[in-house]
Amino acid sequence: MEVQKIGNTKIVVDLCDITKEKTDAIVNAANSHLAHGGGVALAISRAGGATINEESKRYVKEHGPVPTGEVTTTSGGNLKSHYVIHAVGPIWGEGSEEEKLSSAFYNSLVKADELDIKSIAFPAISSGIYGFPKDKCASIFFKTIKLYLEEEKTDLKLIRMCLYSKEDCEIFEKIMKEEF
Repeated sequence: MEVQKIGNTKIVVDLCDITKEKTDAIVNAANSHLAHGGGVALAISRAGGATINEESKRYVKEHGPVPTGEVTTTSGGNLKSHYVIHAVGPIWGEGSEEEKLSSAFYNSLVKADELDIKSIAFPAISSGIYGFPKDKCASIFFKTIKLYLEEEKTDLKLIRMCLYSKEDCEIFEKIMKEEF
């Protein structure tokens, strides 16, 4: 586990299962239609129960697909977290991926502040089935957090990067040390 601090906000990289996080919100690596059929989205959907899927379907029916780089929210269902922030990340190779991924991270933090929460846990958005290189994902994550914490007034006390494999955790820890 690697820890850094910016102002009053602690940033943690840890090997963990995001579906078991006790943070106020967790972030889901979602697709535009909020169809939680694979990867971290499926794990969150299964752990959170039917409520997350029902709320997701209702949102898309009422508002249409969520654009890449944008976010929306559902309740946490059966999860320990109160909210799931669904962040739509880019597919590697679609164009402007780095900007879109940065927007997904940044907009998740904006939504966290809108919800007045104190803690949030992220997965490595787009670095699984969407093919985004993990080292680039890590670099964008830390740069975006630093930018957000320097630009915005926030009450966030804890930002966690929850990684499911030791290899991914080591990549993020290495990049964190380089960025801070």
